[in-house]
Amino acid sequence: MKYTKLAIKTNKDAKDFDSINATLLIKAGFINQTMAGVYTFLPLGLRVLNKIEQIVRQEMDKVGVEVLMPALAPKGLWETTGRLDTVDVLMKTIGANNASQNKSSAEYVLNSTHEEVITPIAQEFNRSYKDFPFAYYQIQSKFRNEARPKSGIMRGREFRMKDLYSFHVSEEDLKEYYEIVKQAYVTIFERLGLGDDTVISLASGGDFTKDYSHEFQTKLAAGEDTIFYDKKLDIGYNKEVAPSKAPRVTQEAALKEMKEVKTEGVTGVAALVKFMNVPVEQTTKTMIYETDDGRIVAAALRGDYAINEEKLTKVVGCGSLQLAAAATVTKITGAEIGYAGLLGLPKNVEVYMDESMEGRTNFEMGANKTNYHNSNVNFGRDLPKPDQFYDFKTAKEGDLNPETGQVYDVFAAAEVGNIFPLNTKFTKAFNYTYTDENGKAQPVYMGCYGIGTSRIMGVLVEKYHDQNGIVWPTQVAPFQAYLISLPGGENAAQKLYDQLQAKGVEVLWDDRDTSAGAKFADADLLGIPVRLVVSKKTDGKVEWKDRRSTQTHLISNEEVIEKLDA
Repeated sequence: MKYTKLAIKTNKDAKDFDSINATLLIKAGFINQTMAGVYTFLPLGLRVLNKIEQIVRQEMDKVGVEVLMPALAPKGLWETTGRLDTVDVLMKTIGANNASQNKSSAEYVLNSTHEEVITPIAQEFNRSYKDFPFAYYQIQSKFRNEARPKSGIMRGREFRMKDLYSFHVSEEDLKEYYEIVKQAYVTIFERLGLGDDTVISLASGGDFTKDYSHEFQTKLAAGEDTIFYDKKLDIGYNKEVAPSKAPRVTQEAALKEMKEVKTEGVTGVAALVKFMNVPVEQTTKTMIYETDDGRIVAAALRGDYAINEEKLTKVVGCGSLQLAAAATVTKITGAEIGYAGLLGLPKNVEVYMDESMEGRTNFEMGANKTNYHNSNVNFGRDLPKPDQFYDFKTAKEGDLNPETGQVYDVFAAAEVGNIFPLNTKFTKAFNYTYTDENGKAQPVYMGCYGIGTSRIMGVLVEKYHDQNGIVWPTQVAPFQAYLISLPGGENAAQKLYDQLQAKGVEVLWDDRDTSAGAKFADADLLGIPVRLVVSKKTDGKVEWKDRRSTQTHLISNEEVIEKLDA
């Protein structure tokens, strides 16, 4: 393709955005921002996106069949699953003006995901055990009501996504297929140039399953997630679910006398540490919760940690829990919020202690008395040591994996894919069953598997760039080579261009009437893997330069074609 036929120009003077990918992609003319969180993919950007999606498509064709589902869905489908009022990013569409609404005032859901659409389709065509297992996938635009779109095309209100849905006669069959897709994802990210820096991380299964879901997380300084990685197991955990063992700290052997200390106006752990002159590891947070089944729970942990409520919910064995109201805390503890402790709680309060409290001596905690804390609390003497300590804290850097005793490698990462065992959540909602060999109705199991294809494009730019612009991996670059013709080399450039075109080599010929400096700068900004220069000075040869190198060398047309056609 000739540069002058692109109808798009680079704009090096475009403003800098809050992310490298948005800044470089807009300056290079790959995308254009229509509004916050919404982008147009311009010719070069669309070529990259198509290449990413083609790699994804090739691997998905091995495990499923492609369909294309609608962006719109009737609200009734989402009401059937009970998610119309619970999905906090769900968007709707309605006629934009009175004239349109006079024709139809109907409201529709703009799908953020497609379980509600695909399940009735599967139900219509597959009812016998002989039909299973099967899987549908699509690559399509999704819509989510992000409060603050950021990170360029890595988090937007409209984005491209591949979603796959599988259907099974048993949980065992689902788990077998799940592993097949997991390996397909590994292959995809290897082919995209992200394999070395992408780890499989365990994450919450939400309300779909008690098991973990799996995220594919790419190490990235600009990533929004924090991953706790165990090198020994070669497995990562999202911060929200990472099992955690607190590193032990040196404790005094001699037990000191417990004292009641007036702490009026001292709020927060940092202020308490300063006021009581104790290490933060000696402080204790005690939080009072109410569960969905009517229980009162006191959860205590070391003061330098925060409670992970998802972990705590599983420890307590309830469907959900929430912090108790101020009046409830006062009724239970006899004190205002901020002074709760474990001493003297009513017998109906269930007490859970995090393992970070284990092994401590002479520690501090609330006195269950407004404006007072107790210092030098000790297990056995002042507080019964529990039969079991639990892990319900949010992990932090320096923590160990309880299973291996290894200190986690902690890094920022961007999620590029995820897979969920949905089990029967959606099939039960639609009363979708299959008929087994004995003619009996049996539940259908589901899995879902997502990859954000436009998000991957942003991640690639964040990972592969330098001070001059983008550095695309060859397999997703918009073109294989960037051909520059300088004065005296126009005819030679035309000849080389025709030869490369005939061989099917993707080449962008910068045929503009502009300076050499401008052409070289654009070559670097666009990030095409190879730069070819033909001029009077090259004397019948071609100057070859890899985008990742500063070295140039002269080779013949035949050598250029051989190297690019390999």
